[in-house]
Amino acid sequence: MTNDGTAEHVVGAAQRRRSWVRRLYDWVLGWAESPYGSAALFVLALVEASFFLVPPDVLLIALCVGKPRRSLYFAALCTAGSVVGGILGYVIGYQLYELIGRPIIEFYGAAEAFHRVGELYRANLMIALGTAGFTPIPYKVFTIAAGAFSVPFVPFVLISAASRAARFFLVAGLIRLLGPQIRGLIDRYFNLLTVVFVLLLVLGFIVLKYVR
Repeated sequence: MTNDGTAEHVVGAAQRRRSWVRRLYDWVLGWAESPYGSAALFVLALVEASFFLVPPDVLLIALCVGKPRRSLYFAALCTAGSVVGGILGYVIGYQLYELIGRPIIEFYGAAEAFHRVGELYRANLMIALGTAGFTPIPYKVFTIAAGAFSVPFVPFVLISAASRAARFFLVAGLIRLLGPQIRGLIDRYFNLLTVVFVLLLVLGFIVLKYVR
């Protein structure tokens, strides 16, 4: 195959992947108009924390925009699902890494990120878990790595729950306070908002360590 043919094949594969991901996102968003939207949010948050592609923020934002007064309820539901999913990811990493965990990591091309997360755990468990919900690294990599690297289970659950709650309540709280028009702002500046939040979170950990 010529270089041109190879380039066309790569471009075609990328386009097919984007199309597939777009359809998956649209399918997830479709649940916002369903009477089962809340249940779908819980399940989506659960599976995303262990193996699924689409983050629950997509459905969370749509549900909060549709019913702003229930935004905090949706955030709590999303947090609960994510914590349960995180425990599932931990079990996969701890007991079933070679069978299930490694294929998941390889599917997302996250082998390097997986080992980097392991180093983060060894360096500072609290900061690694506290910021897990706000980094570009998929959360499932953190949960599977936590089990694979034998991170203490109870701190993992507690700190992960606080981190995930902070992420989801940040989104839901903004919509609750400022209304549906904030959706575009969140979509556009979500990465910046999370970076600022992570910096504040890390600064808080440093202050607590200094005080202690």
